[in-house]
Amino acid sequence: MDPREPARPGGPAGIDSGIERAPTVPLSALPMPAAVISARGQYADANAAFSRLLPEPDAQWQGQPCDALSPVDSAGLMALLQRVQAQGLPQSADLMAGTAAATSNLLRCRCQPLADGNMLLLIDPAPAPAPASAPQAHSILDHIFTFVGVLAPDGTVLEANRASLEAAGITLDDVRGRKFWDCYWWNLEPETAHRIARAVRSAAAGATPRFDIEKRMAGNSVLTIDLILSPVHDDSGTVTHLIYSAIDVSDRKAGEAALQRSEQRFRQVVESAPDGLAMVDANGHMVLVNTGMENIFGYTRGEMLGNIIEMLMPQRHRGAHGALFQGYLADPTARDMAGRRELYARRKDGSEFPVEIGLNPIPTETGTMVLATIQDVTRRKADRQLIERSLEEKTVLLHEIHHRVKNNLQVISSLLNLQARNAAPSVGQALSESQGRVKAMALIHQLLYERNDFSQVDLATYLQRLCGLLQESYRSGPARFSLHVNAAEPVHLNLQRAVPCGLLVNELVTNAIKHAFPDGRSGHINVTLAPIDDDHCAITVADDGVGLPSEVSPGTGRSLGMQLIPLLSDQAGGQWQVFREHGTRFELKISTTPQEAK
Repeated sequence: MDPREPARPGGPAGIDSGIERAPTVPLSALPMPAAVISARGQYADANAAFSRLLPEPDAQWQGQPCDALSPVDSAGLMALLQRVQAQGLPQSADLMAGTAAATSNLLRCRCQPLADGNMLLLIDPAPAPAPASAPQAHSILDHIFTFVGVLAPDGTVLEANRASLEAAGITLDDVRGRKFWDCYWWNLEPETAHRIARAVRSAAAGATPRFDIEKRMAGNSVLTIDLILSPVHDDSGTVTHLIYSAIDVSDRKAGEAALQRSEQRFRQVVESAPDGLAMVDANGHMVLVNTGMENIFGYTRGEMLGNIIEMLMPQRHRGAHGALFQGYLADPTARDMAGRRELYARRKDGSEFPVEIGLNPIPTETGTMVLATIQDVTRRKADRQLIERSLEEKTVLLHEIHHRVKNNLQVISSLLNLQARNAAPSVGQALSESQGRVKAMALIHQLLYERNDFSQVDLATYLQRLCGLLQESYRSGPARFSLHVNAAEPVHLNLQRAVPCGLLVNELVTNAIKHAFPDGRSGHINVTLAPIDDDHCAITVADDGVGLPSEVSPGTGRSLGMQLIPLLSDQAGGQWQVFREHGTRFELKISTTPQEAK
């Protein structure tokens, strides 16, 4: 819309006197001087108030030219009429009464074209003239970066500063003399102009209306402003002017909209959370709860908001909670509420149930608040108890299995011992060796049974007890030897690798006892266990006997023990080496990581 478009007709005789349209009335009914002027500049009609303004009140005015019989400066009036005819738009001008030059006789002339080609002229007293410092005041207005203007009490624009005009792409001539609500800034929709008109009337009555409104700017862009209309009173209390001021609040509005969207997203997150969420202030009152809280506790949102958090606790815990809560606020951190203690909450129906509560401090402008996350763990606790019972049953079962396996192996060992008593010497020796292997396996299950830990075996303890059994078994034999175990640090292996590792040590120690000290010789056998790193350990079996013959090699010898050494080492996830200096020394590097076991 052009800023200079015609104002909408309204008010008496169709002249623009506000936003609301009024029916056409005769000139005689108008309170102000009024006249109808033809396109030729002659008087066609006038009311009595207009006649009294003429230089010759009793003169015959009808048909007279306006420049010959005029209540105001004739040259100024003719110029006003010419502008109306040329532009077809309402125009106004402040003209002197008659030919006088006194500013006290200044009159406001408003002229509007009529549909029949005539023009309607209305005359009002002009607003008080600007003081002598008006140019300076206008300069001051232009240096104000906010939107500022001066209005007459009836809403006529008297001044507008540069910021207000340049932002809209208009000039002062486009708005001066027009009603404020008819100016370019408010030509957005009818309600915008209506609202401005109501604000002008309110300010003229002495109020100071203030509100946010959209303002039309250059290029039909829209700006949101904070508008204030302030009345200016004279010494007698009469409103003489209205001061219009406004600031751009588009960024503030955008920020408010962004904040609103952020709050909406926050509420969506809070409401969609399956757990209960409650925001508690420093006094322990709930200021925010979600749907999860309603579902868990059975209270409505209205019943919880503003109430103390203790209403959700069993009666026995309420007395001590206040001190605990204030202690938490003294050093707030994100943590669970109970540590290892079980917590219980109370529903609206009085039933209690186990919960887990997480606490998160939330700094706010009113102080620290606490966001509590509440989970009903009734189902989880029941499942955990079921798992614990199942695990306990399995533990008992494994305990019994290892006990029975150990007993069965001992039975087998006893049978082999009985069989060896009546067997030929060569057969008896083979049965004794088999009996030693069975005892080595039985010892594994004995340790698992004693420790009540079925996941791993302490290899150091195992080797000490195994070597003790071997020394006891061969005490009455022909070889005289001492057997020492050096295993200061514990090394743990799982059952899968502990069995072949034990059998491997059993074979090496047994071979040393049988072959390292022939012909009644005596000597020493040392078994050493030492960790290499976090994933490996080393087992050494060394003797100071006659040494291993050069033609005998583990895996190729004819004896069962020599054939078992590479096989058992591989099953234990280890690597072996043999050294023949100063007796015989076997070194085995064993992996302690389960994934390397075979």
